Amino acid sequence: MYGLWRPRVLGAWKVPATGPAIYAVNHSHNIDGPMVLGVSPRPMHFLIKKEAFIGPLGPFLTGIGQLKVDRSSADRTAITQALGVLSDGGILGIFPEGTRGEGDFASLRAGLAYFAVRSGAPVVPVAVLGSSERRGRLVKGLPPLRSRVDVVFGDPFEAGDGSGRRTRKALDEATERIQKQLTAHLENARRLTSR
Repeated sequence: MYGLWRPRVLGAWKVPATGPAIYAVNHSHNIDGPMVLGVSPRPMHFLIKKEAFIGPLGPFLTGIGQLKVDRSSADRTAITQALGVLSDGGILGIFPEGTRGEGDFASLRAGLAYFAVRSGAPVVPVAVLGSSERRGRLVKGLPPLRSRVDVVFGDPFEAGDGSGRRTRKALDEATERIQKQLTAHLENARRLTSR
């Protein structure tokens, strides 16, 4: 990532030095995941749609520890692997909106709340800004080479209410709490980076 673009990383010191954590990353461009993977202060495992695991990219993604998920149903294998990452004290990366979009955390799916409440791991908001502002001249699907991409890590927070409940209502409440925190982090990140 540092060879192709000019990442500016803010708040990396906020990532817990040890123990499980969940990165909640906004997603507006294909390079958002690789960018966070490349600048993360700790090794991490992203949940990535199974459609990305094609051709030579499949073995590569598996080899670097990324987790394949079938988004069309509750993928028990992916869920088990993701919970395993957290129980081993690792970092799990999730795009809480489930797919690329505006990258504004406006529509969250329940997966992030489930993993956060079930594991008790803190959620670390991560905003990637600048990846979709302009198209490159050489490769139209990528940001211009050597352009600046900002990655802003936020303060970790607990998604659950502390009761340990995992009911549908508890997950819905956790999703609301998460959305408020992520939206506030994104606004703060835009102020910090002037984007």
